Amino acid sequence: MELSRRHFVLSSAALGAQQALPAQMRTRPNILFVMDDQHRGDCLGAEGNRVIATPNLDRLAKEGIRFRHAYSTTPTCTPARAALLTGLQPWNHGLLGLQAVGAKYPYTMPQAVRDAGYYTMAIGKLHYSPQRNLHGYHQALLDESGRIGSVDFRSDYRSWFWSAAPNLNPDATGVGWNDYKGKAYVLPERLHPSTWIADCAVRFLETYQRPEPFFLKVSFERPHSPFDPPQRWMDRYADADLPKPQAGQWADKYRQRSWNRDDIWHGDMGAETRVSRQAYYGSVSHVDEQIGRVLAALEKRGLLEQTLIVFTSDHGDMTGDQHLWRKSYAYEPSARIPMILRCPRGMASDARGLVSEHPVELRDIFPTFLDAAGVPASRKLDGRSMLDIARGKASDWRKWIDLEHDVCYNASNHWSALTDGKAKYIYHAPTGEQQLFDLTRDPHELRDLSGDAAHSAALRLWRGRLVKHLAERGEAFVKGGDLALREKAFGPSPNYPKAK
Repeated sequence: MELSRRHFVLSSAALGAQQALPAQMRTRPNILFVMDDQHRGDCLGAEGNRVIATPNLDRLAKEGIRFRHAYSTTPTCTPARAALLTGLQPWNHGLLGLQAVGAKYPYTMPQAVRDAGYYTMAIGKLHYSPQRNLHGYHQALLDESGRIGSVDFRSDYRSWFWSAAPNLNPDATGVGWNDYKGKAYVLPERLHPSTWIADCAVRFLETYQRPEPFFLKVSFERPHSPFDPPQRWMDRYADADLPKPQAGQWADKYRQRSWNRDDIWHGDMGAETRVSRQAYYGSVSHVDEQIGRVLAALEKRGLLEQTLIVFTSDHGDMTGDQHLWRKSYAYEPSARIPMILRCPRGMASDARGLVSEHPVELRDIFPTFLDAAGVPASRKLDGRSMLDIARGKASDWRKWIDLEHDVCYNASNHWSALTDGKAKYIYHAPTGEQQLFDLTRDPHELRDLSGDAAHSAALRLWRGRLVKHLAERGEAFVKGGDLALREKAFGPSPNYPKAK
């Protein structure tokens, strides 16, 4: 039997632990939104990865729903965060590629949740522009990975760092923000940004006494490069049987190093790739450990069964697969992300340890939080509440999800795609080349089926679907009833909010 979100039943132990808290916090769920940056969808123990240590995320998956086919539609930092902020697809929020998040949108997640009666707090990376533009958060403690968008900006983490260690350099490890190389963090572990983010979140949870329920976003910058976990996590994977890079013959064109810098976008880096993956795995596990500290603080307050928890990432990381690095590609390591939803008991009582096959995307998180808060969206959103899946009311869920990215790194990296998690169609806009992959039989996308006559019907089907999806955009995308070549970057869509 489905219970009202406003009257879900607490266990007697949790209720007893909460007698000292304001009554309103016991009538609606708190919301804990945890995300990290550049986390591949296959880097979870719950995903079947037997090498990586992610016990805390695995626990959330065991106690909630893991979405096997979760994607970042535009898999780079800012467009992904625009999707989270607005609940919209790329054409509708305006970012088709890597440009600044709009300064003002008519309807945003933190403002809407705030208007629903929540106290909204963000800790870690937001990547907004301007950097102190909070889009409705009551408060934020920022760490912006060393980015300084204006002369008057200093992140809260950097201010704390220089008060805690005035004679040290926060960038002393010497690995750049987009470098492929990995190296152990050279400073005391207490100074690591992942540790600081968790410290702040724990203190927030330990001291929260406001009458309204909280909406807490905890946004880790790792495992995004620099791949710099503490030494003990580098050691943890020193002799581990890490997965080797996967590359199809079609990817041979990416084997040569893209340029003579460390922030490459393609290249077979040989033995160095093993060190990069060692550090990447260590960074994932370090973040997981910090998430465990946040969950422990939540439990200590007796709030676990009063809190809806969502974990995800903004996009993945190729880490050498297909000889590619970083993100912005349609391929699984870049575009597929972890997505876990843990409901308080009584909200979706059967949603424990489930694995969903429904394709979901970052745009679905905003409506999920509105649903949990018990308020309807005041504007049309492209996303849909994932609580419908948790309640078994998703028979009409979307059958596939759109993916795309405007020019990034090089004019050749410009594409549109569709996937249902089982098949994937990619259209390369500058040349008209296309790719088709059977993800069920070929999860590493080693065999491109687009030139196989046996799959010509499937190719036509998926191409037709992409034509239909892009048709509203006009002749720059669909001309004469078919996909048009796009030899140059398109830039933001007409829906991108204009600065006043």
